[in-house]
Amino acid sequence: QVQLVESGGGLVQPGGSLNLSCVASGRPFRDLYMGWFRQRPGSEREFVAAITKSGKNGALTYYAQPVKGRVRIARDDAKSTLYLQMNSLKPEDTAVYYCAGNSDYYASNLDAYYYWGQGTQVAVSS
Repeated sequence: QVQLVESGGGLVQPGGSLNLSCVASGRPFRDLYMGWFRQRPGSEREFVAAITKSGKNGALTYYAQPVKGRVRIARDDAKSTLYLQMNSLKPEDTAVYYCAGNSDYYASNLDAYYYWGQGTQVAVSS
């Protein structure tokens, strides 16, 4: 099995930045497709970004339209760590952010992921 632990959340003013991390253990990290999801107050969990396994041409990344251009997903296989770098944050980015993984394919559907972290809270407010 795989364990995922997120960190890096906190309170930030609109326009500010945060960097989230997710450390994986239990299986070779480089064998996993990874993603970030978030759950805003009163809403369903939604896709934020995804990254493929690292191949000969590197890893491919995908972003949800509301965050495209403001966030970057990255992975460091040597550290078994997934990152979400966020800037130009907006109040609507306030949510619990979760990292997720699967061993089969890229997906923006949360049902495709079977490894999940506990989440880290991001609050964007003045």
